[in-house]
Amino acid sequence: MAHTQEPETDLPVVTRVGRFVDRDAWTAEGWCKIERALELVGTRSAMILLREAFYGGRRFDELTRRTGLSDAVAAKRLKQLVDDGLLRLQPYREPGSRTRHEYVLTERGRSLFPVVVAMMSWGATLAGPAGGVELVHAGCGEPLLAAVRCAAGHDVTMADTEAQLSRDAKRARRA
Repeated sequence: MAHTQEPETDLPVVTRVGRFVDRDAWTAEGWCKIERALELVGTRSAMILLREAFYGGRRFDELTRRTGLSDAVAAKRLKQLVDDGLLRLQPYREPGSRTRHEYVLTERGRSLFPVVVAMMSWGATLAGPAGGVELVHAGCGEPLLAAVRCAAGHDVTMADTEAQLSRDAKRARRA
């Protein structure tokens, strides 16, 4: 699949409003919500471990086998995902064996589901081998779509989006 570049002037971007307009008057360093999210899940190893957890993987051996990660990398990343509240340890015991722990998605981890759907949708547009996993609605069999909506339920495009500093947004909602 070839990618053609459109002229930059034709591409919509988010419109900055309020104090956010002057890009030199602020910095996102330290408070950017994207950066905070990436601190938790911004590595390949974190995302593929979470992918396997979404597919029902729970046990360390299965997670390392399914992801191809080394035991050391998987152990370090799983510990981080537990410490960050995306996974929790749940004890289990097979007959004749000692108690061990498996990894279970928490509500915080489950809240990443729309992100996973969006990444899979976007990934399907990239060049690569055909096939793979497709997420579909169990009720009708149609593929899942990632969508952006405002809190009032309206579908929103990038061209319909304004970005403002949080303090400005709170003031505007009160007015």
